[in-house]
Amino acid sequence: MDDYKEQFNEFLRKGRITKSTNMFKIKLFLDKGENSLQIAKHHKDIAPGEPKKLYWNYWAITISYYSMLYSAKALILKKGYEVHDHDAAQVALGHLCVPDEIEKEDLELLGQSYKIFEDEYVKYFEDARAESHIARYSAIKTYTERRLDEIYENARKFVAKISLILE
Repeated sequence: MDDYKEQFNEFLRKGRITKSTNMFKIKLFLDKGENSLQIAKHHKDIAPGEPKKLYWNYWAITISYYSMLYSAKALILKKGYEVHDHDAAQVALGHLCVPDEIEKEDLELLGQSYKIFEDEYVKYFEDARAESHIARYSAIKTYTERRLDEIYENARKFVAKISLILE
């Protein structure tokens, strides 16, 4: 997480992450994330036909990632910052949103352990981001239904966790 701290400060200096008081956007980003997740599910579950299922899967993966991105932007904004690109979102998540051990203990003592955003959620984001990039930019990549389901399920957990934290 120290890497994220250094990168966060660098991105802050370069304007890729900025301080923000636009709290009204939290609900907008959260709604965008939750609705994108529903659209991803529709693409994931669509019956094969034309276009081929493979192409629907590319978009299901991409939309799953974007549902995470929009939700991440809401959580980051709650911390007082806005991110302006994908790298900045990942760095801000890792730096601002994963609590250290003392913060975790405090949340547990207060009976608010549901608000703990674990490092595994940052890994879900990283994984979906990488797969989305491949789905968008490679000429062809096939996905097993298991892999597609895994990416979608991680996005579902990610969006649900952020929704719970921001309630």
